[in-house]
Amino acid sequence: MTTKPSDILNIAVIGLGRWGPNHVRNFSNLSGSQVVAAADIEAKNRDRIQANFGVETVDDYRKILDRPEVDAVVVCTPTATHFEIVKAALEAGKHVLCEKPLTHKADDAWELVRLAADKKRQLMTGHIFLFNPGIEYLEKAVQEGLAGPLYYINAIRTNLGPFRSDVNAAWDLASHDLYIFNHLLKMRPSWVAATGGSYLRNPVEDIVFLTLQYPNGVMGHIHVSWLDPKKVRALTVVGENKMITWDEFANPGPVVIYDRSVVRDPVYDTFGEFQLLTKEGDLLIPRIPSQEPMSRQAKYFLEACRNPERPIDRGSPDQAAEVVQILEAASQSLENRGAKVDLTFNSP
Repeated sequence: MTTKPSDILNIAVIGLGRWGPNHVRNFSNLSGSQVVAAADIEAKNRDRIQANFGVETVDDYRKILDRPEVDAVVVCTPTATHFEIVKAALEAGKHVLCEKPLTHKADDAWELVRLAADKKRQLMTGHIFLFNPGIEYLEKAVQEGLAGPLYYINAIRTNLGPFRSDVNAAWDLASHDLYIFNHLLKMRPSWVAATGGSYLRNPVEDIVFLTLQYPNGVMGHIHVSWLDPKKVRALTVVGENKMITWDEFANPGPVVIYDRSVVRDPVYDTFGEFQLLTKEGDLLIPRIPSQEPMSRQAKYFLEACRNPERPIDRGSPDQAAEVVQILEAASQSLENRGAKVDLTFNSP
């Protein structure tokens, strides 16, 4: 049994494929935690973690959940396995950080929300872009009304791969932007519509376009694709007074504030003389600190585990379940050739 100081949390990582090793690295490097075990069904993945980090590995995650010294687990397995593993971890009394999306069924997601509350354990979903300093700046700007009343938000998230077979491009990529939209607006959409195409592996859509309507009239649009030549992570907020963009890879900075808007000419005699005029102002590129979002997310999770009574506001289980509901409705829209699907959200 691993011993530890009282202020150190023992972490176990389940799933050592693409994202798992990053979690092992981050939690191993933080002063408030240590990774005591990791699980994966693939021997090559276990061998790599043992060689690089010296962490004990097992082939069955249940062997980790049986260990009383493990305080929390990080779940990085395929989406279809999330419900079973997260449920077992919560029932074993562990705090859980699960990669997005939380589940691939809304009913399962809400069941986990209720279970975490019953067990008084923290359940957090890894919507990592909420810990991106540029997105945090954008959140503050929107909440302070910098752009004025909002018109719409547009997001683009594309690349050539990596290709997945367990979920389509919307479940893989749009889950990030749905969470960002809801977080920026502090509300949930009224309906969603989606269209897409399956070009590599039918019926898995490699490209999807989603449209959302929010109760305050703000429109949202998301373009996600595994089939674009360029990796893009960008978001545009258009308001009555200003426009703000976030581009993860932009230089000299990820956020640009455009003092541009449309004004109505107040002086006209007839409707035919009515004019819409563009206002051209300055550009502001605020200084955004460079910080690793995954490390910041790990610190936030550790603090949440130390204060299990305090609600999580970034990656909360309720918001994660709402994103699953939206994605589920988007899948219905895809099946019905882009028809709008109204959204009525469950509650825990």
